[in-house]
Amino acid sequence: MPVVNYQQYCQMLDNAKQNKFAYPAINITSSETINAALLAFKEAKSDGIIQVSTGGGKFASGIGVGSMSKGAIALAVYTHIMADHYDINVALHTDHCHPEYVGSFLMPLIEETQKRRAAGLPNLFSSHMYDGSALPMAENIAESKRIMLACVENDLILEIETGIVGGEEDGHDTSGIAAEKLYTTPEDMVMAAKEIGSMGRFLLAATFGNVHGVYKPGNVKLTPSILQKGQVAVAETLGSDASLDLVFHGGSGSELEKIHETLEYGVVKMNIDTDTQYSFSRPIVDHVMRNYAGMLKIEGEVGDKKVYDPRAYGKKAERNMADRIIRACQDLRSVGTSLGKNI
Repeated sequence: MPVVNYQQYCQMLDNAKQNKFAYPAINITSSETINAALLAFKEAKSDGIIQVSTGGGKFASGIGVGSMSKGAIALAVYTHIMADHYDINVALHTDHCHPEYVGSFLMPLIEETQKRRAAGLPNLFSSHMYDGSALPMAENIAESKRIMLACVENDLILEIETGIVGGEEDGHDTSGIAAEKLYTTPEDMVMAAKEIGSMGRFLLAATFGNVHGVYKPGNVKLTPSILQKGQVAVAETLGSDASLDLVFHGGSGSELEKIHETLEYGVVKMNIDTDTQYSFSRPIVDHVMRNYAGMLKIEGEVGDKKVYDPRAYGKKAERNMADRIIRACQDLRSVGTSLGKNI
């Protein structure tokens, strides 16, 4: 299936919310990681979300270009081409755009979609994230509304964040923030629903102790009931129709019981990055260690082309990453839920 349009994306989100599961949102940086995500979604019979961050876009553009937006465009175009060969639905998303990168990353991508629409082509991305969580709430909402206007005009869904996800990701370190900032308040959720929800469909990354990075199970102390309290406050203030579509960031190391609890409170998307990075790299390390002599040209030898050819270890990395994504689909209960050609 092609990358979904706005109406199809809304149907995906409705399906997840009504049936209490969430889509794995996989951060990608290359054609290999895109292929791994698509393969996993196909084998799990799950629709899914593929996303690119500012750092991922910059990496994908290469050392010679170093452009976040150009790299993101290239990854998106590749995804559009490859997704046509799969029978599941995929949404394309951008992850964590902080205020300082709106002009160099987010807006150029929206402008690229505008150009495509004018030429009769589908949107480049399905949704974007603006992360103004480090700003005072009023400033965060004001800037989110400005970006939301551009999204609404182009049939795009906007994701915003209230509260701050701890730890470090993509060079953005929030490890020194005050503990209370890790928890979104019901008042924040009501404000987001009132101000942004009145403009159109959006996603809210509400924080409840989430932390980016690598942690052993049980080390991250989550409080999913914060999401429940926020949803109750939204319903009491704005009505049940205003119920939020929530996003779970920083899920590495989370207990499965806590993950499942969030699904009961409206989480429809969970970002997966740290675990898939490791699952991609792990078989490459194994390949190098097992084929050390063949990987190197040392002591006058020529090495073994069969083992230093990137395809030899690239396939192993793709397969292992796909397997990890399938496990994410199982954990998030999205296996077998694909709407396929019904949308």
